[in-house]
Amino acid sequence: MVTMFATLLSFANEVSFITIKNDAERTSLTLTDVKQGNLLSLKDKNGIVLYKESIQKTGNYTKGFDLTKLPNGTYSFELDKDVEISTIPFSVIAGAVTFNKEDEKVFYKPITRVVGDLLYVTKLSLDEAPLNIDIYYNSSMDNSSHEPVHSETIENTKIIERVYKLTNLNHGNFEIVYHTEGRTFTKSIR
Repeated sequence: MVTMFATLLSFANEVSFITIKNDAERTSLTLTDVKQGNLLSLKDKNGIVLYKESIQKTGNYTKGFDLTKLPNGTYSFELDKDVEISTIPFSVIAGAVTFNKEDEKVFYKPITRVVGDLLYVTKLSLDEAPLNIDIYYNSSMDNSSHEPVHSETIENTKIIERVYKLTNLNHGNFEIVYHTEGRTFTKSIR
């Protein structure tokens, strides 16, 4: 895991994987190194999904969009990969589309692994954003009631690494809920 995070850190300041060609009525979006199954979304400032597409082919992805028809406001393209989410913000004012490269952001998702009865949680947070971890246990098979087992908030850390011992793993289900940077991620362990 540490090696993976070191690699991610080394790529964090490299050239963008995004190329945007913005003509009068068409914006061409090119993404490099995408994988089949990555998810591309277009969202408004409230997070409402206006467009969503699952990438069908590994390699480079290019698609044209007519963004001039969007109402005035701020929007973003979002590319959801295995361990990261990249956001490409832009604004539309009177049909003019403006991209700001300085506001592009890469957000790393929490990674969850279970080995035996140990739960490993890792997350890269370059801006040291807080990560709230809630662990719930359900002893019944109907998943109707999860009781809280552990809750913790980790702050001021770039590389978050935690290990938790899961008791009763063979007799129930666990649900891990992560809250960070206005997003929620859930992982179920059965």
